[in-house]
Amino acid sequence: MSQGPLLLVVLLLAALLGPASARAQAPMGADPEVAALRSSFEYGKYAEVLERAGQRIDRGDLPEEDLVELHKLAGLSAFNLNKTDDAERHLRAVLRLDPDFSLDPFVVPPPAVAYFEDLKNQMSGERDFLRQEQRLRLEREKTEQERREQERVALETQRRRAEELARQVTVRTVEKHNFLVNFVPFGAGQFQQGRNGMGIAFAATEGVLAITSIIAFFAYDSLFEERLINLDNVLDEDGRASIPVRYIPTDRARQADTWQLLKLASATGFYTVYTLGVVDAVYHHEDQVVSSTTVESRPEPKPSPTVSQAAPPRVRLYSTKGGLGAGFSLTF
Repeated sequence: MSQGPLLLVVLLLAALLGPASARAQAPMGADPEVAALRSSFEYGKYAEVLERAGQRIDRGDLPEEDLVELHKLAGLSAFNLNKTDDAERHLRAVLRLDPDFSLDPFVVPPPAVAYFEDLKNQMSGERDFLRQEQRLRLEREKTEQERREQERVALETQRRRAEELARQVTVRTVEKHNFLVNFVPFGAGQFQQGRNGMGIAFAATEGVLAITSIIAFFAYDSLFEERLINLDNVLDEDGRASIPVRYIPTDRARQADTWQLLKLASATGFYTVYTLGVVDAVYHHEDQVVSSTTVESRPEPKPSPTVSQAAPPRVRLYSTKGGLGAGFSLTF
């Protein structure tokens, strides 16, 4: 087969498959005019596409994807119209926007692909510089995006902290202390001041001493005996006289001394510890103590609508012309 018929077959296949493939692969621009120009290009309106694409590019305000698409459509339209200067200008603009851009050989005719590849070879040095610049720009954008994300997270954290602080309520409790409680034994003053450790120490010591003194008192008292002593030369009505005498037997004298000493020592110790407790309580006494507590306030739940209950039945009496009547009413 000769080269002429083969080229004709390739161009025919490109014309049949070109519109569908272009619609499937070309990105949809945000500007509706880009889609309209793409459709006009598919129908071979190259002069219209070249003119309108140039006008739309001059107006600006286009995303990079749409700008690349418009330059590509304008460059290919100019190439098909044999306007090589316009074709080179627009296709070079495509490569400056996207240094790695390539034309689809299944959509674009081979002569146009070859022309575009020749331009890419001519701009190889410029394309390397553009790639490096694009990489630096992407890194700057990534760094800026990370910085904005960190600021957003910091602001969100600060906002949540402010909301938590706004929900917190400081409750102040004023506790008043009675001065006379300091003179109550068994660590009452210390317990009033919240010094429970000292209160327990004074209460336990005074309690042990008081119990010891009571036990010694009753033990000493149990050593006494009572007997009657007859008196001479003293007569009563019965012809005799006697008096009761309480005494501690001689064999119990040592026990009596021990219990007596223990009773006095425990009593002395009790009053000594009691005095120390009073002095300590008075020294640490404060008329009032203010304490602060931070709690989180919760919104009060809205009262749920109550279901109206039926009123109880009522019986009503009323007078009538002929006597007395009764009525029954029920509300629901």
